Amino acid sequence: MKKILTLLAVAVALLTTVPAQAQVKFGLKGGVNVTNMSFSSDVLDATNRAGFFIGPTVKFTLPIVGLGVDVSALYDQREGKAKISSDKAEVESDNTIKQQQVVIPINLRYGVGLGSTASVFFFAGPQFGFNVGDKTQTLYEQVADWRLKSSNFSVNVGAGFMLMSHLQLSANYNIACGHTGDVELKSTAADALSQIAGFKKGSRANAWQIGLAYYF
Repeated sequence: MKKILTLLAVAVALLTTVPAQAQVKFGLKGGVNVTNMSFSSDVLDATNRAGFFIGPTVKFTLPIVGLGVDVSALYDQREGKAKISSDKAEVESDNTIKQQQVVIPINLRYGVGLGSTASVFFFAGPQFGFNVGDKTQTLYEQVADWRLKSSNFSVNVGAGFMLMSHLQLSANYNIACGHTGDVELKSTAADALSQIAGFKKGSRANAWQIGLAYYF
């Protein structure tokens, strides 16, 4: 909670520096994401799964032609189906793991008009995530737990279209910087896994995202 409040205070401070001439629009944003969850181990594997995100957003169009900034506060849910398989550990099982978080993306955007009714834009920027779901999830009974980080940092890169200055369609790739969570091994089977060369406990969750927003 302290980290969230600190980040919000920084965001408010940044917003107060936006030029008075900037145009401000508030809106609502939602969409789907396809998570590319990966483990740094040949023993653990993950299958992509669809999730969603939704929440308020605000867009600032700066006096400099084409430049703008958008900031959102989104509830983001991601899922992955993890599998562990090893002849040495004699374990094979599938489990669905879920990440629930509040994310705050801050994107710098550059747009090019395609006429009076449409424009295309490109954007990139940092994203701060804070876990609001279960931090510990059992991957395999008596074998391993997946422990989420309380917070994470990632980067967005994408492009989109604006229609009639109100409707926005965007697509981006969200790149996790550092581990999203760690796998904690336990039991005899886990001891066998830990002895396998190259086994590492870290995991990260990148995602392709398609979003739709409406600015009032």
